[in-house]
Amino acid sequence: QVQLVESGGGLVQPGGSLRLSCAASGSIFSINRMGWYRQAPGKQRELVAAFTGRISTNYADSVKGRFTISRDNAKNTVYLQMNSLKPEDTAVYYCNVVAQTLGSYVARDYWGQGTQVTVSS
Repeated sequence: QVQLVESGGGLVQPGGSLRLSCAASGSIFSINRMGWYRQAPGKQRELVAAFTGRISTNYADSVKGRFTISRDNAKNTVYLQMNSLKPEDTAVYYCNVVAQTLGSYVARDYWGQGTQVTVSS
């Protein structure tokens, strides 16, 4: 199994910044993909940013130029630096990891518990 622990959410004023962290632990053999999703009230969960390969990334159009995803492979940790935050960025942010565990032949999706980000004055 893989456990994901998220941190870094909170309340911030418009134009402010936050940094989210997600650390993966457990019997990990390999991590195929790491990323962040978010879900606002009454809306579907959507991709925010993800590593689609070793270094290639994918961002939602709404966050391009403001958010940056990064990772520390040695720590199995993915980060999301969020700058110039807007009220419409308010949502619960979820870490997502696609990983293969020891003894398994297939990779599976794992989700963090979610961390609330609220952008409001």
